[in-house]
Amino acid sequence: MLGKQKGKINMVNPESEILNPKSLNTPLSKEDVLNLKVGDMVLISGQIVTGRDKIHKFLVHERPDKKDIPFELHGGIIYHCGPIIKKIDEKYTLIAAGPTTSMRVEMYEAEVIKTYGIRGIIGKGGMGEKTLNAMKEQGCVYFHTISGAAAYLADRIKNVIDRWKIEEFGAPEAMWLLEAEDFPAIVTMDAHGNSLHRDIEKISLKRLKEIIG
Repeated sequence: MLGKQKGKINMVNPESEILNPKSLNTPLSKEDVLNLKVGDMVLISGQIVTGRDKIHKFLVHERPDKKDIPFELHGGIIYHCGPIIKKIDEKYTLIAAGPTTSMRVEMYEAEVIKTYGIRGIIGKGGMGEKTLNAMKEQGCVYFHTISGAAAYLADRIKNVIDRWKIEEFGAPEAMWLLEAEDFPAIVTMDAHGNSLHRDIEKISLKRLKEIIG
């Protein structure tokens, strides 16, 4: 659910956005997602799941029945992350949780969004037009988070709740159910068809053409 907005996003003074983010609590509703726009800073709390290449490929190619997936994905957030996790005294402890480059799963993400009702994706670097179109059709957003801050982001995860497919895929590629608290991110692709990544690419290409004549 979308928490109270602590302040209006100021694109002229981005420092103010860091001090005035929106609070989000999972699971997300379609209304929550539609209230977000590119440039919004957010703090995410609640349950999220991790998923990289092997999990995405499995979900799309094998199409497991939803009752066979131990977590509720509808309304959920998938974090593109291969976490470093240690098992200590029968308990899993998160050591590092930095984002994976999201374009690695571009070929799968649109189908995952449509089939499993995903409302949010956390990662780095953004995604392509196919995923952006699925976000607009289904009501989903992309959250870009901090690269190079795996230990800091791990501190924003308060509990490792469960795991799925660890035996088949190994710990980094398994799906982990995590409890987040004030996990920081910025909306860079929204459910209205806007993409900061696409805009930057267009501006960069225009500047390059100007430079080379």
